[in-house]
Amino acid sequence: MGVDLRCDIKDGRPYVAAMRRDAKALLLLLGLKEAELSITLTGDPEIHQLNRDFRGKDKPTDVLSFPQIEDDAVSRLATIKHEEDGPPLPLGDVVISLETASRQAIAMRIAPAERLRTLLIHGLLHLLGYDHERSLAEARRMFARERELAAQLDHQPQTNNTSAAPKTRRVRARS
Repeated sequence: MGVDLRCDIKDGRPYVAAMRRDAKALLLLLGLKEAELSITLTGDPEIHQLNRDFRGKDKPTDVLSFPQIEDDAVSRLATIKHEEDGPPLPLGDVVISLETASRQAIAMRIAPAERLRTLLIHGLLHLLGYDHERSLAEARRMFARERELAAQLDHQPQTNNTSAAPKTRRVRARS
């Protein structure tokens, strides 16, 4: 299992360790121990450009997902036997805007680390084929799965400590 996390924004550094830990725990919870996930924590200008270039939406967003596997392969991921010496199976990239996430956290009156965790789960579910924009039923299914995974993370021994990231810091492809 591999998690590649890149932080392009100075204010994001305090969140890196918790996000990496959460990402690894999520892959295990989803039965994707042979998978690789790439995460980028960035700012509004960078995510704005990606949103414009890849989704045709000329505004920043909170999270974007860029899958590297075909939809039909998603359902087979958990059962694929992988060679020990082979490379991990690439799921794709999740890009999160710390600036947008921080504004949302303030509006929601939650810690930025909590919002970042939710966006990580949301982005990962998009990589796995969930899409709340298809229908109301799909939206319900996706958001229920988000809540379920968040609750499971809260009960993980090493992932329920979000205090590693500051809670008072003030600082959206598919959202």
